[in-house]
Amino acid sequence: MVWRVVYVLLLMFDALRAEECTEMTDLDLKDSLTGTSLSVRLLLYTRVNVSCGHLLSHQEPFSNPRFNLSSPSTFLIHGYRPTGSPPLWLTEFVQLLLQRRDMNVIVVDWNRGATNINYWKVVDNTRKVAANLTDLIQKMEVNGANLSSIHMIGVSLGAHISGFTGANFNGRIGRITALDPAGPKFNGQPPSKRLDPTDAQFVEALHTDMDALGYRDLLGHIDYYANGGADQPGCPRSIFSGSQYFKCDHQRSVFLYMSSLNGSCPITAYPCDSYTLFQDGKCMDCGKFAPDGCPVFGYDAVRWRDRLLQLGQTRTYFQTNKEFPFCKFGYKVDIVTWNQKTHWGHLTIKLSNRKEEVQVELNHKTLMFERFVESSILAQFERDVQPVKEITLRFCTGKGLRPRTKLRLLSIRLTPLQNQLSGPLCRYDLLLEENKDVTFRPIPCEDSNF
Repeated sequence: MVWRVVYVLLLMFDALRAEECTEMTDLDLKDSLTGTSLSVRLLLYTRVNVSCGHLLSHQEPFSNPRFNLSSPSTFLIHGYRPTGSPPLWLTEFVQLLLQRRDMNVIVVDWNRGATNINYWKVVDNTRKVAANLTDLIQKMEVNGANLSSIHMIGVSLGAHISGFTGANFNGRIGRITALDPAGPKFNGQPPSKRLDPTDAQFVEALHTDMDALGYRDLLGHIDYYANGGADQPGCPRSIFSGSQYFKCDHQRSVFLYMSSLNGSCPITAYPCDSYTLFQDGKCMDCGKFAPDGCPVFGYDAVRWRDRLLQLGQTRTYFQTNKEFPFCKFGYKVDIVTWNQKTHWGHLTIKLSNRKEEVQVELNHKTLMFERFVESSILAQFERDVQPVKEITLRFCTGKGLRPRTKLRLLSIRLTPLQNQLSGPLCRYDLLLEENKDVTFRPIPCEDSNF
């Protein structure tokens, strides 16, 4: 008899918990093939219920006592769901947001409407989702919420949903973060038909798959092009890799932004006109952002908002590792040679503190070494090795069986790009023989110029 009572109580507890906690809609490929009609659900998370979503009523959202209108609100909006499954990153994303700040996190669940093999139909639904969110935010404003405290984070199609919603408030919403905004059906469209800088007081866009699923051109006050904006480190390059071949680059935007929420390894974004110029080390001057320096990518970028608004749309670049922590540690490498003849080739640089070492091959282009003319390039290492006690260089021309070239260095300077690192490292009068490692101990640079 007792066990029956316990069993009933457990069932009642499970039923109450199921009624109290709501998870994102979970569909499957069958739903995608048949198509789904749009239905928008709003799931509220706060520091009181970090892992338990509470469904907000569209008619009476403030009937939920956990929804605090005096707190800032962040809307997290997913994109196209071709297989119907909830995003794997959703729970961790919510938790990271709530660790950073006490806020309302509202997950916009439009999986019914985003799950459809017909992508064009899903695109049509983005305006309807925006209308739904507009209605909620209007209620929030009427009841005293400050639109400046609203942050919309949109992934892929969710980025344009954020833009459409912000446009309905004439850009009074505080911030829009676009994570690899969708490109198909939006590329080449006028601002009224996509996200644009007028949709919020501060609009930022991260590009990680601009040659496929993402958007190519500028969309915000600041646009970040991670690793050039297309192919991401560690993502497969063959169609035989399965679904990861199609989604890895696109999804990397989410994981990069989540990493910025962690805050343990900040990534500096360098304003530049092209990725090639960035790799050549031509865009390391952050003077126009003084006294704070170049913007930090991600959640804390809002610190640079006022300066970015003065500068207009700003294109920035950075490089990352293939997995967490994504940040790299960079040096601007400047070389002056004194060979009589001009030589072309590549360099490999290894840094060591005699306990661990890191290496990078600078082979994105062939460097020209002309007598007494400074050659510059950017070297990004996977991790920080301090203090640098030894540097190893290898010079390669790739000319095969031809006589080995000797490169005579008048000077080489490695200038760290992160403020927390030590000063520039130099060496003078060094001879490099092709395909042979030369190891030396760096010394402090004599002055700021060669």
